[in-house]
Amino acid sequence: MAMLNDGHILTAAAMQAAERHLIENGTSVVELMHRAGTGAADYIWRSGPHLPTLVLCGPGNNGGDGYVIAQTLLEKGAEVKIAATAEPATEAAKNAKSLWQGQTLAYAEAAPEMQFVDCLFGTGLTRPVAGDLLKHYQRLFDGAPRRVAIDLPSGIETDTGAMLNPVSEYDLTIALGAFKPAHYLTPASALMGDLVGIDIGVRAASQVRLLERPSIEVPKKLDHKYTRGLVAIVAGDMHGAARLTAMAAQQSGAGYVKIFAGSALSSPNQSIVVESHSELNQLRAQLFDERISVIVIGPGLGRNAHAAKLLDLILDVEKPVLLDADALILLSKTAVHRLKGRASPVMLTPHSGEFAAISVHSDGSKIDVTAKLAADSDAVVVHKGNDSVIANPAGDVALAQSSSSWLSTAGTGDVLAGIVSARFANEKDAFLAAKQGQWLHGRAAKLAGPSFSPEILIDHISKALQECL
Repeated sequence: MAMLNDGHILTAAAMQAAERHLIENGTSVVELMHRAGTGAADYIWRSGPHLPTLVLCGPGNNGGDGYVIAQTLLEKGAEVKIAATAEPATEAAKNAKSLWQGQTLAYAEAAPEMQFVDCLFGTGLTRPVAGDLLKHYQRLFDGAPRRVAIDLPSGIETDTGAMLNPVSEYDLTIALGAFKPAHYLTPASALMGDLVGIDIGVRAASQVRLLERPSIEVPKKLDHKYTRGLVAIVAGDMHGAARLTAMAAQQSGAGYVKIFAGSALSSPNQSIVVESHSELNQLRAQLFDERISVIVIGPGLGRNAHAAKLLDLILDVEKPVLLDADALILLSKTAVHRLKGRASPVMLTPHSGEFAAISVHSDGSKIDVTAKLAADSDAVVVHKGNDSVIANPAGDVALAQSSSSWLSTAGTGDVLAGIVSARFANEKDAFLAAKQGQWLHGRAAKLAGPSFSPEILIDHISKALQECL
């Protein structure tokens, strides 16, 4: 997939501002439409040449892009028709229509073709496609074996990824100028099919960026186990989760991994040390070891009174901490304020249910609510899911591309906690560690193939890491 706008993700308003900037600096709307339409047509032609094609054009500039696409395909030798929902309403779209040399049909009279190109509505749609238009849109879509969306499938809200009306799955979505939040946020991201981008000259900064493959340095010649970082995992009642986190941390570059357990816990392997404690004061003394780089608590912690005491102890120890799973549930909305103002970094790795337990924010996109929680808590937040969002307190956000749906299995979140903690132990930068950890987790899942266990996922972390060196 081509990288657009240096990986900056633009909202509908930001995209409109970026286009205005180009226009104010001498690039006409007609020229932008030409770049978008010819670029999209070239990609459609390369990926599905000679398919009889129907382009559905709305009245706005997305429809104007459709006229340019249709004319370009016609000149390449494709059999192509346009189904128009209305006369063009913008000067650029009117110009594009004037250059169209093929057949135009009323959308209600058009018959489906082998390939359907959706240029009905693009970025900025705020109302659903409804009534007679929706009926014929769906008829033409359903009758085409191959479906292509230009910029966004019609009916998708740009900034949230919400569906404004029923939207089916496309084979290909061609983003114009920059990727938008909806390209990566569910449910919209699941409907895009293959996602590609066409560069039209947009260069606009945003605090929201696409998560890219990180560059990770190999250990230096003078490094040793403590310079590479000691990850301390505080175990609860369910030992298996702590063991998974420890193994993942070890595979992700931590120099040393310890599990601190209040009951008998067998080490997953001989190089992962288990330190036992009989009471909380003993654990407190153990955790004051200055060599500890980060403390992980939550995987397998449990939610009983003893687990709550363990969490309270950890929050009283002024060291970098990663809170996951049960630790987040115990923290709850009422205690998030305890994190604010800590001298040491905090990382939170909630899935959607855990996020709801600790955040008072529910309005807005997943990007918005994640950034708000990060600001509220002074923490780096990894809001997990098929559309993982990573935010820091300053408002910087990274959007992860959808990884493997096979990650939807117990234990893979414990693995992510281990990876992120190990990367923090190396980098000493919570936002960087979260981004590296999320990318490695997703890449390891793809390398693991279908239907893997958390243990198999862990076995593929080093292969993902190798790609970053």
